[in-house]
Amino acid sequence: MQRIVKALAGLLLVGAVSSAQAQTYPDRPIRLIVSIAAGSVTDVIARKAAAELQGRLGQPLIIENRGGAAGILGAQTCAQATPDGYTLCVIYHSTMSYNPLLFDKLPYAPEDLAPVTRLFFLTEGLFVSTEVGINSVAELKKYAQAKPDGLNYATLGDGSFPDLFMRWLNGQWGTKIVGVPYKGGGPAAQALAANQVQVTRFGVGNFMGLIQAGKVKALAVSADKRSPLLPDVPTFKEAGLGDYPGQGWWGLAAPKGTPAPIVEKVAAEFGRLFKDPEFNKFLDQQSVVASPTTPAGFAAFLVEDRKAAETLIKIANSKKETYKAE
Repeated sequence: MQRIVKALAGLLLVGAVSSAQAQTYPDRPIRLIVSIAAGSVTDVIARKAAAELQGRLGQPLIIENRGGAAGILGAQTCAQATPDGYTLCVIYHSTMSYNPLLFDKLPYAPEDLAPVTRLFFLTEGLFVSTEVGINSVAELKKYAQAKPDGLNYATLGDGSFPDLFMRWLNGQWGTKIVGVPYKGGGPAAQALAANQVQVTRFGVGNFMGLIQAGKVKALAVSADKRSPLLPDVPTFKEAGLGDYPGQGWWGLAAPKGTPAPIVEKVAAEFGRLFKDPEFNKFLDQQSVVASPTTPAGFAAFLVEDRKAAETLIKIANSKKETYKAE
């Protein structure tokens, strides 16, 4: 009985300490790890959110970019951080759903990260360099089939969402489009504009300036309806790519063991920001759709997203590989 009483007392003490921490949190700057290169759409959004939240939280959020390896580097850094609320991590579909199914010997497990909130869904596009002279998905298919080794494709590394789409496309079309890894949508977009790669799929926001400059052409967008930013560009379904089951998203996590009251507080503050009408005007220009959740809601979403990942990996005929650090 005494052991039970002591255990209960210990739990109550931990709860009281956690609640007290949440009341004073944050009392110093917060490290915000972003699992993609600087200049990418998600990085731009994270920096804007950090600037807005500094006034609400009373402390700065310091961005630390850890791009590359399909989000593995960022996830590893996050999982190894002290779980005190002063490290937060911007994660995405590869981090939690795809990497564990595609790689053995990952330096982290999804369970090492505590879900905080989903932030937004991406509107992605299929893009080509204007130098290849392709104007539609049908023309891209014809070109790729006529020149099986003639196209390079920008990815975020093996097993990343762009990589899986390329594998799926090669399987559907019987082509051999070659993947080239980059650390984010920004670098990938610049490579496409320079014709170092000829085709890719990333968030639309990475490419708007290059489209307007005539260096990149959008062939299709991954939304249910046409993007107001690209009203003349067909949806994937209209372009004949409607069978692809994946959907890109980004969210926020913390190292496992971060006190629940702090997780709830952070989720609430990010949630209020991502529901704010003025902030949503900014998100519209980045071609993303805000979708904040509670920590429990995000955890439930991740269960379903893992099931979708299993389906996609099976369709793409992707085999599990041993992860090798860069």
